[in-house]
Amino acid sequence: MTKAPPPRTTTAYFVQAILSFVVSTVSVIVAIAYLPGDAWMRGLLGLGLLYVVTSTFTLAKCVRDHQESASVVNRVDQVRLERLLAEHDPFRTPSNT
Repeated sequence: MTKAPPPRTTTAYFVQAILSFVVSTVSVIVAIAYLPGDAWMRGLLGLGLLYVVTSTFTLAKCVRDHQESASVVNRVDQVRLERLLAEHDPFRTPSNT
């Protein structure tokens, strides 16, 4: 049986991605809060920001799910190939029937 591949991302990369997301989101929220204009304009921009953030999480989840399903299919195909190669005997002569 084959071992699962090691994770591709390190903890530092994961933390950097989280911090980048938090800093960018907070900076846009502060910019919207100090934007000159009516409260409804800032509210509309805040709602737009919320929509962008939630759709980004949804897209990331869909991409992850697609990659995981492709990984499962690849593992199944790999197991089939290994079983076929294990059963194959290159020195066997064809029998006459």
